[in-house]
Amino acid sequence: MSILVIDVGTSGVRAAVVHPDASISHEHHVEVLPDSPMAGLVEFDAARMAEAVLDVARRSLSEHGPVEAVGVATQRASSVVWDRATGQPLAPGLGWQDLRTVGDCLVLQADGLRFAPNQSATKFTHLLGLVDPERSKDLCIGTVDSWIVWTLTEGAAHVTDVSNAAVTGLMHSDGSAWDLALLDRLSIPHSALPTLVDSSGPIAPATALPGAPMICGLAGDQQASLIGQSCVAPGPAKITFGTGGMLDMVVGSDRPSFAGRSGNGSFPIVVWRRGEELIWGIEAIMLSAGTNVEWLRDDLGIIGSVADSHTVASQCDDTEGVVYVPALLGLGTPRWDFGARGALFGLTRGSGRPQIVRAVLEGVAHRGADLVEAAEADSGTSIAALRIDGGMSANPTFVQALADASGRPVEVSPVLEATTLGAAYLAGLAIGTWSDWGDIAASWNPRTVVEPGRSLDRAQWARAVDRAAQWYPDLSALDF
Repeated sequence: MSILVIDVGTSGVRAAVVHPDASISHEHHVEVLPDSPMAGLVEFDAARMAEAVLDVARRSLSEHGPVEAVGVATQRASSVVWDRATGQPLAPGLGWQDLRTVGDCLVLQADGLRFAPNQSATKFTHLLGLVDPERSKDLCIGTVDSWIVWTLTEGAAHVTDVSNAAVTGLMHSDGSAWDLALLDRLSIPHSALPTLVDSSGPIAPATALPGAPMICGLAGDQQASLIGQSCVAPGPAKITFGTGGMLDMVVGSDRPSFAGRSGNGSFPIVVWRRGEELIWGIEAIMLSAGTNVEWLRDDLGIIGSVADSHTVASQCDDTEGVVYVPALLGLGTPRWDFGARGALFGLTRGSGRPQIVRAVLEGVAHRGADLVEAAEADSGTSIAALRIDGGMSANPTFVQALADASGRPVEVSPVLEATTLGAAYLAGLAIGTWSDWGDIAASWNPRTVVEPGRSLDRAQWARAVDRAAQWYPDLSALDF
C-alpha cells in the first residue's frame, strides 16, 4: 500500500514513496527557483515546474515500482493560466509572494472588498487580463495544485481541493462553493476555474505516470504539514519554520467566528474536506524566519553555513542583552505591519558574533511564541505542546530558544518536511492504508522533545517590537 507523494514548494519539486509504517524512501528533488524581475515581483515557469514534477515522480517510481495511490501537496495561492486545448501556459506563473496587484487590492478595498495581494483572486484577474482581455478564449486558471493535477492526468482533470481553494479569496465564507458574485466582480469566468474536490478520495488516474496510479490526496502545503505532524483534532499545533513561519491548528467542524483576519492577526483556513466532513483551522504567520539566518550567512558573512548558526550561537550562554527583531519583510501575526523592519538592540563594544547570532535565533523563537499566543487567543484552546518542522527545526539552539520563549515543550518532527507525510496520509485514508484519523493521530513519533530550560524576557521583546514597528509609515499604513 505504498504511496507516491509529489511536493511542490516555492523553490523546488520533490517526489518520494511513503510506506504504511510512515517511512519515506526513493526521494528525488529538483530545484525550481522563482524569478524576481524587479522588487516585489515573483514569477515562475509553470512548464518547467511540470517537467520537474514528471521527472522526479518517474524516477521514484522507476526505483520503487508500482504504487497504490498518489498524494500531492503544493505551495498555495501561486497562480497559473493555460490554454485548455493545448495545455500550454500562456504567461509566467505568479508566485504567492508577488505584490504586483497591491494597487488592485487597494481599489477593491475602497469598494468594500478586502483581498490581500498574496491571495489568488487578484492574481487570476491580472493573468486573464494579460492573455484574454475580452474573456473570449477557452482557458484554464488555477493554483499550483490544479496545474500539477492537470499535468499528471494529461489534461483530463481540472480540479482543486478546498484547502487550496479557500485561500484564493474566491469562495463563499462557509467553504461550500465558488462565490459567483465575486467572480463576476473580478471578471473571472466560472468556466475557467477548477472543479472543487475532496482533499482525500479518488480524484483521477495519473496517466502521465507508469501504471496510472490514482490521485487520492490533494492539499495545500501548510495543511499537509499539519496533517503530517498528526495535528488532526483540536489541541496540538504545528509551526513550519522555513523561509517564513506558519502556525496551523485544527479547531473543528465549526468555522472560526472571524471572517478574515482576526484582531489577534490569525486567519481561518480549511484544513481538509473528506465527504461530508469539512474541518476548519487557524493559521498564524511570521513573514521572515529562516530568511534571517540566510541574512547572517549571505549578507553579513558572519556564519559560513546555516548549520554554523548553532555552532556560533553555542559559544555564548545568552545574548548579554542583545535583542533582534526579525522583521526583514515586516512582521505578521499578531501585528501586521508591512513597514516594520529588522532591528538589533542592546549592542555594546563587547557584543560579538556569538551574541548576534544567538539573538537572531532567539528573535525568531520569540516570533514563534507570538504566533502561539495569538492562536490560543483565537481558538480558545490551550496549546500544551508545540510540534515543528522545516529547516530551522534541525537547529538545536533555536529549538531550545523556542521552548524557552513559548514556555512549553517543543516536539520535533521525525522528518524535516512533514508535507510529504501529510499528503501520504490523505491519499492513504482513501485506499485504506490508514483506517481513520485516529490512526493518523496515533502515528506521531517526534524525533526529540525539548523542554523549556529558562525563561526568555518577553517584556523586553515586546519593547523591541514597538521600536521596530512603523519604520516606514507609508508601508505600515497598508492593511489587507
